Amino acid sequence: MKKIITSLCLIAFTAIGYGQIKTPDKSPLQKISQKVGLTDITLEYSRPSVRGRKIFGGLEDFGKVWRTGANSNTTISLSTDFMIDNQTIKAGTYAVYTIPGEKNWEIILYTDTNNWGTPKKWDDSKVAVKTTVPAENMPMTIETFTITFDNLTNNSFILGLLWENTMVNLPITLPTDNIVSKQIEAKMAGPSAQDMYAAAVYYLEADKDIKKAQNWIDTAVKMTADSPKFWFLRQQALIHAKAGNVKGAIAAAKESLKYAEKANNAGYIKMNKASLKEWGAL
Repeated sequence: MKKIITSLCLIAFTAIGYGQIKTPDKSPLQKISQKVGLTDITLEYSRPSVRGRKIFGGLEDFGKVWRTGANSNTTISLSTDFMIDNQTIKAGTYAVYTIPGEKNWEIILYTDTNNWGTPKKWDDSKVAVKTTVPAENMPMTIETFTITFDNLTNNSFILGLLWENTMVNLPITLPTDNIVSKQIEAKMAGPSAQDMYAAAVYYLEADKDIKKAQNWIDTAVKMTADSPKFWFLRQQALIHAKAGNVKGAIAAAKESLKYAEKANNAGYIKMNKASLKEWGAL
């Protein structure tokens, strides 16, 4: 019995001794998801650090294709078509490659995303888009390679690449306005009050045709006259004010305030009172 127990212990210790030891990755993986307008974007990349080295023009040669990170491909996925440098690219997943330069960088989106580093054989037919952007010197050192989503709007964002003392920004345009406009056009054939309201608010916030926004919000308010909605009336006030109809804006704000008070909605009460004061009605 002792021999059996001893043998089992030896097997256990041997298994432990030969088990794989996990250690930290020098270039840890990061996955980021970002919503911009109506587009879902996912970015995956590994993040190397400077660790006292000269990076651009040293570790990474100027004029040579760089994997834009470490390990396997840096990839970006977009759920809608998008534009870079006035070129339309289909929705999908792309590997991000760059060619660093002292003053400018080339940025390449590549359709083959299954490479470790750069492809063994480069295939120009797999280049979805290639553009050149300026490289900017930063007054501080970014120790760990960082990719950011900046300057978000409904229709665009900037993909930022930052490492060592260098920053590169890639503007990307999205078709949000086209998508929303097509939805609005389709809905206008037989819209509900909510459709009219949503279309009017979008036109207000997107700085589009304010006269159309007026017609739509007025129709939405009329369609809900039997059950007035203070948030509809609030937007009606803002739209009429932007269109220059202060009298109509004040009337709508007073109605919105009345129904907001009935609903005990402190936020809308405060907003309406502030607007009425701004428009000289309080």
